[in-house]
Amino acid sequence: MADVPSIGHSINLESRVICCEMPLAALVLWKGAAAGLAIAAPVGPIGLLCIRRTLSDGRLTGFISGLGAAAADLIYGIVAATGISALSAWLVHRATWLAVAGAIFLIALGARTWFDKPAADPAPARSSGLASSFGSTFALTLTNPMTMVAFAGLIAGLRATTAPFSLATGVFLGSAAWWLILTTATGLLRHWLSPDSLRWVNRIAGAMLIAFGLNTLRAALSAG
Repeated sequence: MADVPSIGHSINLESRVICCEMPLAALVLWKGAAAGLAIAAPVGPIGLLCIRRTLSDGRLTGFISGLGAAAADLIYGIVAATGISALSAWLVHRATWLAVAGAIFLIALGARTWFDKPAADPAPARSSGLASSFGSTFALTLTNPMTMVAFAGLIAGLRATTAPFSLATGVFLGSAAWWLILTTATGLLRHWLSPDSLRWVNRIAGAMLIAFGLNTLRAALSAG
């Protein structure tokens, strides 16, 4: 009979541990979502692509483009969270060449955007076009392995070492929420823009993408 209280006490302790772990994971998830929103919000080449694709191809295409970047962030977050040192070292060691590849990709996208002729109305989204939109931003984001380093710092800064997967998932959800907000707001402006206005949007976006690419290329070659 003396063992019964100790067993009950052990069960109570285990229940308390489980109850404590769940709020911690939820808290880290919310912190990750806030961080993902903050990371995605500044308008860079990915944001510029999403805005331009929303205006030319519709909100769904723009949002799917944003999800490609969010998915790449999720992968880097998982790599940082699981501490796969070999893969991390391999990616960081080849950061220069990945940056060069990303820069060339940006320049090519910029040139294509500059010469693209806008349609009066967005074309209906097709699965092949959506896959291409997702894949291009996914690949472009993966060319920056320093994102993984930033995630490692984020995990340490938020003290999320006990729930790293919750943090990575939160960052993905926060980033996806931002792309939904951005593309929805941009889509509302689409009806106010004439084909001539869209042509200038393409030229400005193309020039900025080329500038981003040239700057990335310069920085990569200087670092290398």
